[in-house]
Amino acid sequence: MRLMLVEDDDHVAAALTAVLSRHGFAVTHCRSGAEALQAMLPDDRAPFDVVLLDLGLPDTDGFEVCGRIRKVSTTPVIMVTARSDVRSRIHGLNLGADDYVVKPYDTGELLARIHAVARRTTPGTPDPADPVPGSDVLRLGAVTVELTTRQVNVGGAAVPLTRKEFDLLALLAGRPGVVFRREQIISEVWRTSWEGTGRTLEVHVASLRAKLRTPALIETVRGVGYRLVPPAAA
Repeated sequence: MRLMLVEDDDHVAAALTAVLSRHGFAVTHCRSGAEALQAMLPDDRAPFDVVLLDLGLPDTDGFEVCGRIRKVSTTPVIMVTARSDVRSRIHGLNLGADDYVVKPYDTGELLARIHAVARRTTPGTPDPADPVPGSDVLRLGAVTVELTTRQVNVGGAAVPLTRKEFDLLALLAGRPGVVFRREQIISEVWRTSWEGTGRTLEVHVASLRAKLRTPALIETVRGVGYRLVPPAAA
C-alpha cells in the first residue's frame, strides 16, 4: 500500500515512517503542502492509497491542502494533528477528510484507521486479514492452507485446527513477511480489544507452531507482534 505522509517535523516523520514500513507500507514523505500537491500529480507510479496529513505545515494550512487534494483525487485523507477542538474536526471532515486523528495517538489505532478508510473508500483494497487476491490455496513450504475449505495440510497430512487457530494462520499467511501488531491480530481474529486477551494470542501461536511442526514459520517480533516468515527465508 502506497502512503503519503505530509509532516514537516523530520523526527516525527522518521519515527512514523519506520513503523509504517514495518507494516508493509511504501511511504513517501512530503514536508510541505506544495510538495504534497506536486506528489499527487499523475505519473508512472501507482496512485497513493492513503494520505496522512498534518495541519501545521510551513507553507500553507493543511485544511487548504486537503481541499485541493479532494478537488483532484478521491484518495483517502486522514488528518493527523494536535488540533483537538471540535470546530477543527468538523471543518476537516467537511473539507473531505475521511478521518481525523489527534496527536498524541496510539500507533495501533492509527494503523487500524488507515486500513479502515482504505477498505471503505477504495474498492478492492485488501483487508490485512484477506488472502492474496485470486488465491484459494496458500502454500508455505510443507504447509498448505486451503482457504475455501478451511483445511490445513503439512507434508500431505491433514492437521486439525480450531476455528481461531485457522483464522490466525490465514491472517498471517495472507501477507507473508508483514508484521501484525498484537492489538491488530486480536481485533481481526477475536473481534475484541487487546486488554485481557494477550495470553490467549500467545497460547494460540504456540499451539499453531506445534501443530504445523515448523516453529520458525511464525516469528515473534519483540515488542510489536508476529509475522509469517516466507519459507524461502525461514
